[in-house]
Amino acid sequence: MKLLVRYTLLIAVSFALMNVLVGQDTGGKKKKKRGKKDEPELPVVSQGLLDSISGNLVWVTGGSFIMGNRSGEADEKPEYEVVVDGFAISKYPVTQRQWTAIMGSNPSEFSGCDQCPIDRVSWDDANRFIEILNKLSGKKYALPTEAEWEYAAKGGPKTQGYRYSGSDNIDEVAWHTGNSNRQPHPVGEKKPNELGLYDMSGNMWEWCQDWYNKNYYELRERNNPTGPTSGSGRVRRGGSWFTQAANCKTSTRNSVKQDYKDDSGGFRLVQYPN
Repeated sequence: MKLLVRYTLLIAVSFALMNVLVGQDTGGKKKKKRGKKDEPELPVVSQGLLDSISGNLVWVTGGSFIMGNRSGEADEKPEYEVVVDGFAISKYPVTQRQWTAIMGSNPSEFSGCDQCPIDRVSWDDANRFIEILNKLSGKKYALPTEAEWEYAAKGGPKTQGYRYSGSDNIDEVAWHTGNSNRQPHPVGEKKPNELGLYDMSGNMWEWCQDWYNKNYYELRERNNPTGPTSGSGRVRRGGSWFTQAANCKTSTRNSVKQDYKDDSGGFRLVQYPN
């Protein structure tokens, strides 16, 4: 009987010792429990880089404008009045230098040009960049809605009613298939539009926040429209270095899947007041 009691106690002590060891590593220190979704460390980014983004924002006073184009493609019709609140928008598309500093690598097909717009980034990629940028800067950046993008491209409250963003002469304001030498160019080399925004026609297609629906304009959503609640793709605007002039209009709409990336697609930022 005494032998049985001793054996039972020995087993109990052994299990207790094993439980202690399981919670320790080989150095005798307790292992750290990892969260289910550990956040990766934020990159180290200079204040100068962050300032290069915030310092190039242009305030767009809210107002009303005519969205669409009665002479355009089917998905640009009908024209209708839209009202948007004020917001700030980047003078230029996000550049390769800015992207690489935030994301740590450069996916561009046309890499090696720091001041060229970033390319080969999906809608998902753009939003990941914005998520990290917001954490680093403490600001509220986003992709523009389709309505905000068109309002800004048309010159906002300063609009002169141009066909392209800043001119009726495409070569004054845009790099397109007729003058680009089949490649993107550094931002800001062409004439800006009425608000001082560059490259909103041509150079690089730009992602918007909205889902795409070719018949969306028929709903005539007037106040700060944010697009359909779902769709097969996301909106891109403005045309690119590989786009014919006719498709670099301020009203031209384009749609691809949100994980799609190519050498003619990038984005620019908006920021909203707190």
